[in-house]
Amino acid sequence: MSSMHLNHVKITDPFWLHYMDLIRTEMIPYQWSVLNDKADIIIEKERDADYIPSDKSHAIENFKIAAGLKKGHHYGMVFQDSDVYKWLEAVAYSLQQVPDDALQKIADSVIDLLAQAQETDGYLNTYFTIEDPKRRFKRLYQSHELYCAGHYIEAGVAYYSATKSQKALDIACKLADCIRAAFGDGKGQIQGYDGHEEIEIALLRLYEVTGNKNYLELSKFFLYERGKNPDFFKDQVKADPNKKPLIEGMDQFKASYYQVHKPVLEQDTAEGHAVRVTYLCTAMANLAYLNQDEKMLEVCHRLWDNIVHKRMYITGAIGSTVIGEAFTADYDLPNDTMYGETCASVGMIFFATNMLKNERKAEYADVMERELYNIALSGMALDGKHFFYVNPLEVVPEYSKKDPGKSHVKLTRPAWFGCACCPTNLARLLTSLDRYAYTIHDQSIYTNLYLTNQSNIDIDGQKIRIEQITNYPWEGTVQFSIHTNQAVRFSFALRIPNWSKTYSIFINGERHTGKIVNGYVSLDRQWNDGDTIVLELDMKIHLWTANPHVRSDLNKVAVQRGPIVYCAEGKDNGSDLQLIHFTEQTKFQYQFAANQFNGVGIITANAEKMKIDSQWEQTLYREAVKQEFSPITLTLIPYYCWANRGENEMLIWFHKK
Repeated sequence: MSSMHLNHVKITDPFWLHYMDLIRTEMIPYQWSVLNDKADIIIEKERDADYIPSDKSHAIENFKIAAGLKKGHHYGMVFQDSDVYKWLEAVAYSLQQVPDDALQKIADSVIDLLAQAQETDGYLNTYFTIEDPKRRFKRLYQSHELYCAGHYIEAGVAYYSATKSQKALDIACKLADCIRAAFGDGKGQIQGYDGHEEIEIALLRLYEVTGNKNYLELSKFFLYERGKNPDFFKDQVKADPNKKPLIEGMDQFKASYYQVHKPVLEQDTAEGHAVRVTYLCTAMANLAYLNQDEKMLEVCHRLWDNIVHKRMYITGAIGSTVIGEAFTADYDLPNDTMYGETCASVGMIFFATNMLKNERKAEYADVMERELYNIALSGMALDGKHFFYVNPLEVVPEYSKKDPGKSHVKLTRPAWFGCACCPTNLARLLTSLDRYAYTIHDQSIYTNLYLTNQSNIDIDGQKIRIEQITNYPWEGTVQFSIHTNQAVRFSFALRIPNWSKTYSIFINGERHTGKIVNGYVSLDRQWNDGDTIVLELDMKIHLWTANPHVRSDLNKVAVQRGPIVYCAEGKDNGSDLQLIHFTEQTKFQYQFAANQFNGVGIITANAEKMKIDSQWEQTLYREAVKQEFSPITLTLIPYYCWANRGENEMLIWFHKK
């Protein structure tokens, strides 16, 4: 059978290039200054909790102390190291897109510092090296040791791939070998796992780069061991002579918070901390692909279906409660007290990507797209220097300020967090966008994302270039041009998004009538130099309703155009957004506004707003009265743009008369 490889994807899309340039020129330097405690900013707690440290980052300083270059104590969360690792991973992807000698010199200095901080046996963790070396691997449900190790290994692999830095890869291998020596079912080894999944993802990436099967087997061990002994964490606490917790407040969480309530093969619903769940699923999906593990893939199917069809918001957000940043129950999707952590949606993109390796189903790419254009972009301000941890669907400023149960729902994006996992996670996601655009299966290339780019493909040594040009997500026309030295046969599969009710495909100007199979239309033919494909998607404005079991959204509708979910802000529409109703006569108008939010599509609608008569001023309850309405012109903006103009109300779900 002939071989097909995707060699390189260069993104030139104006929409996404803006964000990638913003990350390269603003966010990466800004985050570097924060990690070095040089930024003049206020660091906020992501919610009201005394134990969250928020005076400074101290992350680079921690490594200097661990390396013996400075004296002092560790500061920050026990997993503070991971902020540096995710920053380094983002730098690696950025260097692949745009070489930058000055930035690479800084990153090389970080690699040198990490090598100095790494212990002789390969162990690398500043908290335990500085503060508590005797507690190494002894309180795994809190320590995040393997979580941090995983984030370095991912960064080391990415940096090696971008710069061929052998030192970066050697640190990763030494660290993985240290973990391999400590964990397993052999004599004297720890038969357990970390409280926060991540090492499983990293070990598989390290295996793919090095070909060392020991790393694949160790990832498999962690995944299959998880949940076999639901009391593993409790047993560790009993055996630990030091009773001081590493993170306050975690003793309240049940086994399901850590996904250890059952062995993974027996789990059928998404339970517990949402980011942990998505990282677990990301690793399981990749192991299923690399090991052809059908049982593991079955679990991925069950958890995917449960999340996407019963526990995910229309924006792609996941995590219904601030308590444990967790899933709750099927259809329990409150809009104002939810969590919807940015990192959880980043994790869903990782999960979807690895499911696409296993199966040719556009549903995975549909979810990836929903997460990208809504939650991922919502997680950062338009300046690239302010960030959301939580992404709600409904906000009333006074309630966030006065209700302790909504302290996590911020009104504008803070400059940084005491727990700063989201800003660096966003940076590494968006700088690696080229990794998500296409998937190769046998002799087929599947389009997952529509964005202007040039892609180089190798088929049996023959080099082919595919150019994609589009003004997506504002327009639905996507054009592809094939460039090849000689005729070549392969299948080009176009994703038809689930929101596009109609579509048209033209090959060299002639309409093509192909069937949709699992969300793709496959164009299998012999291609010649200069051949063109044009895909036209339906960009009509659509009203979406939720499953009737979602009590928060009953008799309400949300507005979506293309992949973008829209919201109303008080800035445009005044207060009491909950009084707005759509009617049968409501018409929607779309217009691109080049001078707003760096250029976005704005929707206006003739809606109605319920009047509040004077009797309500001194009355909380009264007999049902006829509601009266007055006409209004409603302005809707893309959800990801909200909270860029100061504090105000925001709403996604509207009443429909």
